[in-house]
Amino acid sequence: MAKIRITQIKSVIDRSERQKRTIQALGLRKINHTVEVEATPSIIGMVRKVNHLVAIEQV
Repeated sequence: MAKIRITQIKSVIDRSERQKRTIQALGLRKINHTVEVEATPSIIGMVRKVNHLVAIEQV
């Protein structure tokens, strides 16, 4: 599977609890924190739900 790099670019303050938990589940902690994960269907679905808070790059 391909890897993707996810970077949090916006704060989760004033976001729904669901979006906050999705960001946590992706392994992100704060703004400008970056993680590399496998591009599985479940990860892609989570990224789509919070795409306004993150930046995505293919590795």
